[in-house]
This record gives sequence, C-alpha cells and structure tokens, in this order.
Amino acid sequence: MPPVDIAELLASPEGKTLEFKRDLSALKQIVKTVVSFANTAGGTIIIGREDNGKVVGVEDPLLAEEKLSNAIADSIIPMIMPDIEIVSWEGRYLLFIRVAHWPGPFYIKSEGPVDGVYLRLGSTNRKAGPEFIAEIERMHRNRSFDQLPCPAFGIEALDMPFLQNTFAGLGRSVNEKQLNSLGILTSFGNRNVATHGGLILFGKPDVRQHVLPDARVSCARFSGSNKSDFIDRMDLEVSIIEVIEQVPVFIRRNTRLYPKIAGMKREDISAYPAAAIREILVNAVTHCDYSLTGMRIMIAIFNDRMEIQSPGILPLGMTIEDFKAGLSRIRNRVIARTFKELGLMEEWGSGYKRVKDICTRGGYPIPEWQEVGPSLRVTIFPHPEAREQLLDVPVNVPVNVPVNQRQEWFLEQLRSGKSCKASDLAAQWQVAEKTAKRDIADLKKKRLIIFAGAPKTGEYLLERKQ
Repeated sequence: MPPVDIAELLASPEGKTLEFKRDLSALKQIVKTVVSFANTAGGTIIIGREDNGKVVGVEDPLLAEEKLSNAIADSIIPMIMPDIEIVSWEGRYLLFIRVAHWPGPFYIKSEGPVDGVYLRLGSTNRKAGPEFIAEIERMHRNRSFDQLPCPAFGIEALDMPFLQNTFAGLGRSVNEKQLNSLGILTSFGNRNVATHGGLILFGKPDVRQHVLPDARVSCARFSGSNKSDFIDRMDLEVSIIEVIEQVPVFIRRNTRLYPKIAGMKREDISAYPAAAIREILVNAVTHCDYSLTGMRIMIAIFNDRMEIQSPGILPLGMTIEDFKAGLSRIRNRVIARTFKELGLMEEWGSGYKRVKDICTRGGYPIPEWQEVGPSLRVTIFPHPEAREQLLDVPVNVPVNVPVNQRQEWFLEQLRSGKSCKASDLAAQWQVAEKTAKRDIADLKKKRLIIFAGAPKTGEYLLERKQ
C-alpha cells in the first residue's frame, strides 16, 4: 500500500468500512467488527491508532497477528479468513485487518446464529434483527423480498383495472402469463399467487394494507428547520406508482418559485430541482427495504432543505462510494423490472449521475446521501438564490396554506374558471356530501374562497390569487 493511502486512511474518520483500535485489549470488540464488516460491506480495522488520531503502533506485531488470527478463527461461524497485514509507518508497526463482504450470515459462535449476527451501521456495530438476518439469507439464495410469494392471495388480490390502465398508457395489455414473467405473480404449489412486489405495485388497497401496512409514504412540511411543528402533511396509502405522481404535487404545494433577474429579464426558478427529486423518489421506492416493520418512506420539507428517507441501508455489499461510482445492486427485482418496463426507471446504476447532472446544469447544490441508522436519507438543498429568500421567511409563516387533496382539487377547478360546488367535490372523490361541505367550509375559514351571490344561484370564487 503506498504511503499516501496509509496517510489518508489514518486521517479518515471511522465509518461504515473503517475502524481504529489502540491495541488488542478490546479483542472481543474487534472480532465483532470483523463479523459486522463481513455481513455488511466489508471494511478495514487498523490496530495501533488512538481515538484522537495519534499513531502509537503495535509493539510485537507478529505476536499480535497470531493472537488476532486465532481469535477470529475460534470465534466466528462460518469460518472467515481476513487479510491481516503488518504495515510500517513512520517507525512504528500497524496491523491492517481487511475484511471482505461475503454472503453470510456470519455470527459470533458464543452468542449463536440468532443473537450473534451483527451489522455495521455508520461507525457502530449493531445486533441484526430478524429482518436483516432474513435479507442476508435471501441474498445467499439470490432472492429478493419482493419476489417472495403471498400464498393466501391470488390474482384476485390485484387491482386489475388499475394494472391494465397503467400498462394501457404504454399501448400494452398484460395477461396472467406476462404478470408471471414480471414477477407480479409467481407459482406456488399448483397455482399462481401474488408476490410482495405485486401487492406493493398493484395490490388492492385493503390487501396491501393487511399484508404490508408499512408500504406507504408520509409527507410533511415543517415550519422551521426541525420537526417540532408541521404546517401540512399527507399520508399516501396507494401504489408506489401513484406515489411517483402524487408526492411532487405535495412538494409543489409547499414550495415556491423565486425570481431571478438576469439583466433586463426575469426568470422564475424552483426552490428545488423537480427532475432530480423525481429521480431520487423513484430510487427511494425502488430500493426501499419493505421487509422492515414500523418504518416507511418519509418526505420532509423544512425551511432550509428537503429530506427523502427510505427504510433500509444500501444493499449489502455496497457503500455510498460504490453508489456514486455507478455500482448497482437491486434490492427489489420485481419493482425495478416493472418500473423499467413502465419507463419510470432508466439504466440501473445511473441515478446518482443523472441527479448530479440535473443539479449542476440548474445551479443547485449536489444532494447528500447518508446512511442514518437502518435508513438511507437524501438531503436536497435549495437553489442558492432561493435559499437567501427562504431564510428570510419567519418560521411561523407557512409557505402555503395547508389543504388536503380534495381541497386542492376544488381550488384547481376555481383557478381554471369552472363553477364548482359541494356535490361536484363529493362525486369526484366519492365521499359523502357532508364531508365535501366540511372541506369547503374549511377553505372559507382559511380565507381561500368566498361565496358570492344568492344562496341558490351564487358560486364559489377565489378570495385571493393562489
């Protein structure tokens, strides 16, 4: 290893693939890190550097190497043989333990195959829960969670009108055989049943919520730079195909256009790059770990940034650097293939480059990808010119007055010059007229609309320009 590489490593912070130890006094922790690296994405452990960055070296490297090798061989199942190298650096000896990622799961022998499995999350080793162990085992069998069958649900569990309309938009129709080919259905015994991916994509709402209650998306607009107070929210319990269309509506509702003056010409710019957000959103729903319970995809808009967070770290064996370099490992094969068929997803592994190119061309900062616990978070920053104006807005001033989807539709009718009343809203959204009247009354309370004219012949109008 060239000296420059050693210098860079020693100056780097601990993280997903790097850990430092002063000596072998914490031998059990070192073994645990070997297990975590092997199960997650590989990594390097350097012995002979203190937490403060001071290089103290290893006094008897040959004895330390033997002790390490024996501890690893005796403590880990299945057997693993990392590369242990003695490195000379500025008159001192260091031990480099390079651990490759392998399909396991690997576990600490004394703790057993259930409690002894560890993963690397950030710079810490975490005991793997049953969902992560199952993912490791699926990877070993070359299967993804969304390919697994749901034996209790056949083709009747799919929303066939929605499915057919989705493919009809491409000028195609699909039959049961083609659904098998896509993995939306799979053979189980002597019949076809829906897969997890099939239900996430095209399942009837009640079936999807019963089998995969966390396969949904929550959106929120907060009043400041933290989550202490929100001013608008939306929960989507729909197909992830519909999520791709509905989330941008929420984002547009809660962000503004900002004027940019160039010479004598004024140009309105979006606070956030819409095309890049769509790309990030497609990747979030495609690579989400739907096997994790109690977690869902979250879109959070703050005064100074936007965050899109999805359950699941990067696919096992991958790092953020791999992702940025274009390496692709598909977590959900059924969803990825269907999205590709529908034209929602382009070439695998090119998402980061497209987002970077879009942001660079538009003058936006490059978003930041970060593994946060068992989730992947993308932070998107506003255009520099918009950011200056965003930060001038007091935190108690909403970007837009919050309205629900039915109310937004009602306002759109009025914006387009159409006459609209409670019965129209009720028919459009298939809700009780009482609910429609309550929505309209709320719009009046928020001073977004007024009623003009006689009670029987009058009409609703926008009170102020939307």
